[in-house]
Amino acid sequence: MDKGRALVLGGGGVTGIAWGLGFLMGLIDEGLDLRDADLIVGTSAGSSVGAQITTVASLDQLYARQLEPSAEKAMAFDADALNQLVTATVQEVGFNAQVIRQRIGAMALATPSVPEAERRAIIASRLPNPVWPKQRLKIVAVDAESGEERIFDNDSGVDLVDAVAASCAVPGVWPPMTIGGHRYMDGGMRSITNADLAGGMGRVLVVSLLNLEGAQSTLPQEVAQLEAAGSAVKVVTPDAASVEAIGPNVLDPARRSATAQAGRAQGRLVAAELKGFWAPEG
Repeated sequence: MDKGRALVLGGGGVTGIAWGLGFLMGLIDEGLDLRDADLIVGTSAGSSVGAQITTVASLDQLYARQLEPSAEKAMAFDADALNQLVTATVQEVGFNAQVIRQRIGAMALATPSVPEAERRAIIASRLPNPVWPKQRLKIVAVDAESGEERIFDNDSGVDLVDAVAASCAVPGVWPPMTIGGHRYMDGGMRSITNADLAGGMGRVLVVSLLNLEGAQSTLPQEVAQLEAAGSAVKVVTPDAASVEAIGPNVLDPARRSATAQAGRAQGRLVAAELKGFWAPEG
């Protein structure tokens, strides 16, 4: 097995981006820099964080931006409607992940939203460098028509901004993004973490940008799959103070500052523990 290290960054909305950057900054405060990962897997908000941290030399500016007021408007994600769609699909055809994603994709394609170019400009404004890093970075999206997953990386021939925009295209909120004649939606429709894409790595650190307690997540199965194949896996999720800072709407930019600060505080608290996992002595 490849004994490299993988950092998995899950979905989490605009507050997830803030928390993730704050958390990584807190680790750096205590001498642990996860950017030396051999592989980074990014989904939705995690794709934005992954693209940001691998294309700049310092996190200070990225973190500082999260503390500034945002011109973006708060959006609302109708989780109940999505869950009802999934439930109805399962009742009709049984559990078929691809069919479920097709139904979600059809809903996403039919929902009025901002023009793709406008949404792409927002994503571009978040990325300090729109060029793929030399580091291995996998960005996850889902074809809104076929329901098939698409993994973008440096060898895909796809612009980094387009890949991140696709991975962040929350169905029912933002438009599926057109790439090569296909339209892609949020990679979280495959999995909120997609940790299984780190298969083959010796150590896998999963940083969920969401509190997954009570959520319908495939992460436990992904962890079991990785461990069965020989990977050591550790999972970190936002603590109670971070959950409070995030608030009820992960698409509310007004929560970014408090969330980033809470993430940084949590990073400082757990840095010693994570050092033992990420860079064990001997």
